[in-house]
Amino acid sequence: MEDITEFLSAVSSVVWGPFLLIPLLLGTGLYLTIRLGGLQFLKLGVALRLGLFTRKDAGAEGDISQFQALTTALAATVGTGNIVGVATAIGIGGPGALFWMWVTAMVGMASKYSEAFLGVRFRTTDDAGEKSGGPQYYLERGIKNRFGKVLALAFAIFAFLASFGIGNMTQGNAIATNVENSWNLPLWITGAILAVLTLLVLVGGIKSIGRVTAGLVPIMIVFYVLGAIYILIANIEGLPAAFALIFTDAFTGTAAVGGFTGSAIILVVQMGVARGIFSNESGLGSAAIAAAAAQTTHPVRQGLVSMTQTFIDTIIVVSCTGLVIITTGVWELGGDQAAVMTGEAFTHGLPGEWGHWIVTVGLILFAFSTILGWAYYGERNVERLFGRRGVTPYRVVFSIVVFIGSTVPLAVVWNFSDVMNGLMALPNLVGLLILSGLIVRETRHYLKHDPELKANKDEIEAFMRDQPGWSEWKAGDVVGSSHHRGRQVPQGEAK
Repeated sequence: MEDITEFLSAVSSVVWGPFLLIPLLLGTGLYLTIRLGGLQFLKLGVALRLGLFTRKDAGAEGDISQFQALTTALAATVGTGNIVGVATAIGIGGPGALFWMWVTAMVGMASKYSEAFLGVRFRTTDDAGEKSGGPQYYLERGIKNRFGKVLALAFAIFAFLASFGIGNMTQGNAIATNVENSWNLPLWITGAILAVLTLLVLVGGIKSIGRVTAGLVPIMIVFYVLGAIYILIANIEGLPAAFALIFTDAFTGTAAVGGFTGSAIILVVQMGVARGIFSNESGLGSAAIAAAAAQTTHPVRQGLVSMTQTFIDTIIVVSCTGLVIITTGVWELGGDQAAVMTGEAFTHGLPGEWGHWIVTVGLILFAFSTILGWAYYGERNVERLFGRRGVTPYRVVFSIVVFIGSTVPLAVVWNFSDVMNGLMALPNLVGLLILSGLIVRETRHYLKHDPELKANKDEIEAFMRDQPGWSEWKAGDVVGSSHHRGRQVPQGEAK
């Protein structure tokens, strides 16, 4: 096990090093931000209104509402990364890591918009009549050569493997460990309960997952954020110093203090970006899979709704965790205490046992919802690789791995997750750069006619009728779908 941990750590240091994924993630996000004219800043308000209040497009095709697609993506991202991941970033990189998590989120919103747009734009309909989309489809369909096929296949393989790491073992491990610490319940019992609950929800497919996450996600986020806000208000005099520490250490590194061993600037950036992407998944392409199932009248609309997921995840939830850890001073415990750091911060900041309960219950809800969201991501890639026949076996194996993940050492789980995250991000980011022209062109056309996202289905049809690809998108099938694999679907042919 030590050899495996050492090998995965070495691979992770290359993938997440200063010369590969970090510049590619930040560079792609910045490039798309510039080309889209700062879309994530200008359209955030109307996107939040559409996703959180309007919630659905009347008469649109899809499997779940826009709100359910958003909560499914949030369920997959608001997990241990928002509690343990933030603590790990700050515990190893110092307070400055939170700044780089913010940067990753701000430019990552453009990446999240772009991948969700493409996920809907090139989605297909599988043998069961469900919408299926994501990088495993749009990389092949959008990039019409052998390179596009290679990128799509690489993403599907890495996403399939990643679903057992970021969306499975890390979450089960975090739940089981915290439950054992809180209630002395053996790891294997918690793992068994999680495995059974996971399988019960997965049997119902995306509609079942969408209903569960739509009810669970808003409650768990509000519950957790209110606890954090209480602590920040109670420690309000420490907020200016906390922000000063975040911004100065982001560019200078952090000196040793308490149990914290100190960090160089490159480590601050590396931890901030790596844990930031682990938390909000911008650039990974995963959210595009949930977006593809949404009932939406145009890809731009769901792209903007999906973009808000990064804002909610990082700018709100991650910020709450990070600021609580810094203002209470527990970040000085160092990276070795990352697993319990957030719990300690909330325990210090809230009276009685409230802090302990909020973190434990919050982590259980966050992590379980992430398991459900990533199970869907994984099965969509299984469907792409093996056809619909592979979905049911995958659900069973995925549920079993939840049990296994609850009982294995945490270091192996996190290193495996970091490596798989990086490998699935690489083909997606390359694809986003290649397809950026199509994204920008179609986004500008749509927002020129509907800048406030209030157009109805007939109005959208009127200004989109003669646009390239519009008839193809409405048909609902693309090359590479399980039902039409190997042949081009004529424009206008619907399932």
